Amino acid sequence: MAIIRWNPGSGLTGLQDEMNLLLGDFFGVDKRGEETDFIRWAPRVDILEQDGGYELVADLPGLKKEDIKIEIQDNMLTLRGEKKLEEEKKDKSYRLCERYYGEFVRTFALPENVDRDGIVAGFKDGVLKLEIPKTEKAKPKQIEVNVA
Repeated sequence: MAIIRWNPGSGLTGLQDEMNLLLGDFFGVDKRGEETDFIRWAPRVDILEQDGGYELVADLPGLKKEDIKIEIQDNMLTLRGEKKLEEEKKDKSYRLCERYYGEFVRTFALPENVDRDGIVAGFKDGVLKLEIPKTEKAKPKQIEVNVA
């Protein structure tokens, strides 16, 4: 049986990392290697795969169709937009402000099997849906087995 030396401070490092992540998320700080950047907001996105292609769904509450730009360059799909701060009333001041405002950019790598020309975008009730079809050669093909 090996003797293991106990260090009373060893558990604190993990606790400190957890607190840094918690407070970093709370204050909008994003860690990227050694750098830290202030992030105003980034919309939440779901990406689903189906037989015929992919579906990207992004929550963009409070935005209008005109506030959103979708670009494809090389194999990168970029969502870009801006949520503007509502005009502040002169008689009122904020006691709490948790909603995010400002510009956002989300970039996603597209797989090789995507038909870029067939992408269709729809926007309703603050939800953006992109239908991204697969190319014909990428779709699974059923081969029937004949019995001779």
